[in-house]
Amino acid sequence: MTEGIARAVLIAHAAITLFLTGVIWFVQIVHYPLMDRVTANFPAFQNAHANRTTAVVMVPMLAELACGMLLIWAAPAHIPAWVIWAGLGLIAVIWLSTFLLQVPQHNVLSHGFDADAHGRLVATNWVRTAAWSLRAILAVWMLWLAAESV
Repeated sequence: MTEGIARAVLIAHAAITLFLTGVIWFVQIVHYPLMDRVTANFPAFQNAHANRTTAVVMVPMLAELACGMLLIWAAPAHIPAWVIWAGLGLIAVIWLSTFLLQVPQHNVLSHGFDADAHGRLVATNWVRTAAWSLRAILAVWMLWLAAESV
C-alpha cells in the first residue's frame, strides 16, 4: 500500500477515534448522569436515546473498527505494530463492554427508570470511556510519529 494511502487511513482512524472519544466523555459526564432527572415517560426517553445514539455512533464505530484493522496492513512503517494491536484490543474492549455491560442496562431502562440499572450503566460506562481515551492517546501518538517521519 502506498505511503499516501497509509497516511490517509491513519488520519481517518485518528479523526474517528477522537470523535468517538468526545462523544463518550459527553455521555459519561453529562448525558448518563442526567437520566435520573427524567420524571415523565422514561421508557419513551430511553428508547429515543437508544435510537438517536445508535444513529450517531454506529457508523463511526464500524469505521473505527475498519480503520483499526486496515492499519495492520496500511500503517506507515515507523508505527510500531504493538500500538496498532493495542488499539485493536481496545476496540474489542469497547465493543464487548457495549454489548455485555451497557446494552443490558439500557434494556432494563427501556421498561422504566431503575436506579440500580442506571447506577450500573454509569459505573460500567467508565470502561468504554477509559478505553476510548487510551485509543485517542494512541491515535494522536501515531499521528505524531507519522509527522516526525516527514
